[in-house]
Amino acid sequence: MSIIYSTMASIINRISDEFRKSFLFTAIFTILEFIEDQWVGSFFAGLYPSENFLGFLNRNQILKNYLFHPLVVLFVFALFLLLALNSVSKSLAVTLMLAFAGFFAGSTILPRFFLNGNLKNIPRFEKRDMYSLGFCLTLVSIVFFFISVASVGGIPLLKPSIRYLLKPIFTMPVFLIIPGTCLIASTYLKDFQDGKITRSQARFRFLFLLAIDCAFLLLLGYRTPLLAAFLIIIIIGFYGNIVSLWEVVVGALVGIGAIIGIGYFRSLGELTITSSTNPFYTLQTRADFTLHVLNLLDFVGGNFGITHGKLLASAIPGSDLGPRMIVGKLIAWRTEVTITPTLIGQMVVDFGKVGVLIEMCILGFVLGIGFKIMQKTKNYFYIGIYSLILTYSILGVETGILDIQVLLYFAIAIFIYLICIAKPAD
Repeated sequence: MSIIYSTMASIINRISDEFRKSFLFTAIFTILEFIEDQWVGSFFAGLYPSENFLGFLNRNQILKNYLFHPLVVLFVFALFLLLALNSVSKSLAVTLMLAFAGFFAGSTILPRFFLNGNLKNIPRFEKRDMYSLGFCLTLVSIVFFFISVASVGGIPLLKPSIRYLLKPIFTMPVFLIIPGTCLIASTYLKDFQDGKITRSQARFRFLFLLAIDCAFLLLLGYRTPLLAAFLIIIIIGFYGNIVSLWEVVVGALVGIGAIIGIGYFRSLGELTITSSTNPFYTLQTRADFTLHVLNLLDFVGGNFGITHGKLLASAIPGSDLGPRMIVGKLIAWRTEVTITPTLIGQMVVDFGKVGVLIEMCILGFVLGIGFKIMQKTKNYFYIGIYSLILTYSILGVETGILDIQVLLYFAIAIFIYLICIAKPAD
């Protein structure tokens, strides 16, 4: 395994070095370093509120220590259910109780029996390797952004109707900017931890990474990937002492506002609502529709499911229908539409109520172990990988964890965590 890692790291490092030595990237980084120096020492930077702004938040120990505990997934799920205009069925209520119980046990109880010693023997990853990988992923995503835009002949944000012409084979690589951002931000955190850059420099670089993500993902008209980039930067910054607690709270409000705003204006552009419609209505109707879908899937799945893993397996490229298209076929007999089934939709269709209990327990355990490793080591890489999988778990509350690249992120995280558990503690 070490030989494979070394070979891949060598190739990625060489590619990254060659691009960064080019005139274009040398010029870009020189300009960015100049802007960073000017901003960090500028008068305007001094006007920004201090870390103790809204100090009453810092006195709340639960927020300071457990704001991004895995249980935040259940909190978001509960809020999502409350947003819906209609109530859940009795059968779905039982399924949800099993889901919440399984996740709670997996995230808070089971991790107590693992990794209780010194974790100095767990795998460590070279910062240069992680930066090079993040840089290459970001580069690939930018290239495919321009390919996607060219393939539909316009910018989807400005012409919402053409967003549905985007081809997944081109857009999926664009979303690699999210793990790319995660890895690069993690390496900046490592530089801050080692004293190579100041907190102000790290904050500026985090903001720049977020700006790059916004520029490309927003123009494609996608809300969920944009929110993913936003969440990852906040979580890494929060646990790396780069982002203050009050900034997380304000950032969450801004993120929610962005979701509502983009959905509202996109609906206006598609003529599905009028300007007199309540902006929250688009969010409520989306939650209500998704809950209606979940009610139907719960009825179809029953206690033991009907597809027995085939729905999850359909995420693999080359399948006739994707997971969300299969959901559309199951509840409406329409394969030309994609329907989000919530976090437990796939679980209940594949394996029923029993599957929901077991799979939510496994998901909770993965996040619980990741949280424990991150808290005990404060290692930049483990902060980054936990931020990545927690982000997609939160977003999966509505969309489900069904995209092949997201499943790959979880597979990598599980593999690394299993190695950590297998390593004898001192």
